[in-house]
Amino acid sequence: MTISIIPITGIGSIEAGNEIAETIAAGALEQGTPIQAGDCLVVTQKIISKAENRLVEIDPADSGARQRLIESESVRIVRRRGDLIISETNQGFICANAGIDLSNVPDGYAALLPLDADRSARHIRDALRARLAIDVAVIISDTFGRPWRTGVTDVAIGVAGIAAVVDLRGLTDTYGRELMVTEVAIADEIAAAAELVMGKTTSIPVAIVRGIDAEWLGEGSARDLVRAPGDDLFR
Repeated sequence: MTISIIPITGIGSIEAGNEIAETIAAGALEQGTPIQAGDCLVVTQKIISKAENRLVEIDPADSGARQRLIESESVRIVRRRGDLIISETNQGFICANAGIDLSNVPDGYAALLPLDADRSARHIRDALRARLAIDVAVIISDTFGRPWRTGVTDVAIGVAGIAAVVDLRGLTDTYGRELMVTEVAIADEIAAAAELVMGKTTSIPVAIVRGIDAEWLGEGSARDLVRAPGDDLFR
């Protein structure tokens, strides 16, 4: 299997109420890489939050206001260290500062996570089907840190038209041994791969991932990636 990752450039500024699907389709066509059936679109959370009017005013120098905003977007504070807060969001994700981001937004504003990124992904998928008469998969990505490992990577916070997790348990490895615990976070892997062409400083918020295994396509939800409390050894 060969996978191609195609950045969509020229998306431009996104404002509240913009139709993301229309913008993506036009951008892909304009650069000569029209979206095809079976493609997987990876869309950064930031432009989703902008389109869904999830930007709020905040004084970056007011640590108290920032803390209150984080707490309002959290169901549980997991850890605190200085200005850093690790919390569980309303969507079930455990991440730094409830996913609130001050980068790549106007001064004096903060971007909140979409209320339901799975729904956001479904909307883009449905809108593209209506416009282009093709089925694609959509992943909404965001940047997360990871316990026990330095650095950040992109993960899936919203999924539509593709499995978030591929369960390989019951299959056999190359030596014929049965796989007992192997579940692959396919949506996270695709999100991380797409970030390689989108970057953090290039203003490329969308990429087409082409050539993914057709067996991965179908129903999926980013909530499938959230480990249940009863299975978590560290809660």
